[in-house]
Amino acid sequence: MKYMLIMNCPKTAYEQFGSWTKNDLKANIAFMIRIDKELRASGELVYAEGLASPQEAKIVRAGKDGSPVVDSSFPESKEYLAGYWIVEVANVERAYAIAAYASAAPGIGGAPMNMPIEVRQVMSGPPKEYL
Repeated sequence: MKYMLIMNCPKTAYEQFGSWTKNDLKANIAFMIRIDKELRASGELVYAEGLASPQEAKIVRAGKDGSPVVDSSFPESKEYLAGYWIVEVANVERAYAIAAYASAAPGIGGAPMNMPIEVRQVMSGPPKEYL
C-alpha cells in the first residue's frame, strides 16, 4: 500500500531555520538524507521532496478564458507544507513508524523536533462503483 507522509511546519519555522547554528542545520539535513537512504535501501521509498518556502508559493486559478491568473500572495496559515515522502509499505503501521521516525528529526541542539507528519493513503483511482 502506498502512503504519503506529509511534513508540515509552523509558519514561523522558515524564519527559525535561519537562526539555527550551522551545526544544527547540518544535523537536520544529515538526518533527512539518512531517512532517504534507509527508505531507498529497504525498497519502501517511491518519491520524496522538500519544498521551497511559502514566500515563493503562488496561488493560480483559471481566468474566464482559461488563462492562468496568478495571485502574488500566498494565504496565511498556521502551518505550511514543508515536504513529503511517498512510501510503499506492507501496512499502515509501517507508514506510522516511518512518520514517527521522521517526526523526531533533530532540531536546535539535537533535540527532536517532534513535528507533525500527516499520513494519508495514496489512492490508485476512484472507487470502482464510480467508474
